[in-house]
Amino acid sequence: MPAVRVVVQARDQLGETPLWCPRSEKIWWIDIERPRLQSFDEHTGQHEVHRFDSTFLGSLALHRRGGFVVALDNSLHRFDPANASLEHIVDVEPAGKGTRLNDGRCDRRGRLWIGTMDAAIQQPLGSFYRVSPSGSVQWLFDDIIVTNSVATSPDDRTLYMSDTRRFKIWAFDLDPDEGVLTNRRVFADYSNDKGRPDGAVVDSDGCLWNAVFAGHRVIRYTPAGKVDRVIELPVTHPTCVCFGGPELRTLYITTATKMITPAVLANEPLAGALLAVEVGVQGLPEPMFGS
Repeated sequence: MPAVRVVVQARDQLGETPLWCPRSEKIWWIDIERPRLQSFDEHTGQHEVHRFDSTFLGSLALHRRGGFVVALDNSLHRFDPANASLEHIVDVEPAGKGTRLNDGRCDRRGRLWIGTMDAAIQQPLGSFYRVSPSGSVQWLFDDIIVTNSVATSPDDRTLYMSDTRRFKIWAFDLDPDEGVLTNRRVFADYSNDKGRPDGAVVDSDGCLWNAVFAGHRVIRYTPAGKVDRVIELPVTHPTCVCFGGPELRTLYITTATKMITPAVLANEPLAGALLAVEVGVQGLPEPMFGS
């Protein structure tokens, strides 16, 4: 079993969406409910925090023009950490629906695939969207409680996403030219043990790594949906994963302190930390939003 390393003891409430940025050579991630964007430089040990005036910071992506796409409540913005500037991109959903943006990821055509969720985590109020590099939004489908596990295969011909509270990850055929999803099917089913599929990433072998919220583990699936590897973790709530480092061989894992009783939390010192594991597998460069 590979050793789990503590990168930053951030004590995040709901750490999420780690991304390796090749421009800054830093690992970046968010704390959704505080809300804040964080970075850590493994060479210097510098941990930086950028705070936002919103209720939620639900998702994060790299932007081709520099900086990041940040999902603040139900809107997307380009954020430049150098001067803390925010540039509005688009409102994905109107305010007042009881929803917020959650997990999303770009494909290699510069499109952002992202979903909304019920902010109260109970009702199927969420929808799934495709946001073009120009910022136009295309609604795809609804009936989602919590969108998660968004990732694409190395050839952009398969898209994965989950509804965490329905305990399933689905796979879709993706037309990389037209951006059309078809052939929705169950890829991984956690229904028997009520595992909660959270954030995911695809490696250079085309395998999907999935963080299991409330499951103490990260699971690697082959493209056929077979469990290939399980990494047990010293935390209840791993939330998302990415590959980083100069050679993209380090698996970074965000975690949360949310929804843990005080008694359990007192005995879980790494809850909310950014963790890392050397898994002997190479990741893929993170796709960027924009043209």
